[in-house]
Amino acid sequence: MAIGWLTVLKLVPWGEVIENAPKVANGAKKLWQNVGKKPVPVAPLNPVPDTLGSEPPAVAALQAQVAELQVAAAELHQQMLVSSELIQSLADQNAQLIKRVEVNRVRLLWLAAWVLGLTVALASQLF
Repeated sequence: MAIGWLTVLKLVPWGEVIENAPKVANGAKKLWQNVGKKPVPVAPLNPVPDTLGSEPPAVAALQAQVAELQVAAAELHQQMLVSSELIQSLADQNAQLIKRVEVNRVRLLWLAAWVLGLTVALASQLF
């Protein structure tokens, strides 16, 4: 099972992921700023006015549908706010993860250089 994960991780173009991480984070911030500025539409508290008794049933039905659609639009806007906040959070976490991966990559290169140097030094001492 670990071999499958290693294969998947080797297939990921890490250079492109690292290169595009700031772009993803900036895009998520712009999305959150645009969505966060929009006011939440307020659903009417009394969706159907009391004066419907004298109006034809078709008008009353249309007004009821409009009220339902206003409530649905308000709910969808709230979901969009929550989703965009989640996207921003994930983009920030992705950027932090990419920074840590890059730091670990550099540390691994330094460690490999040290090991190679110690190996050469040990080999020269033994032979």
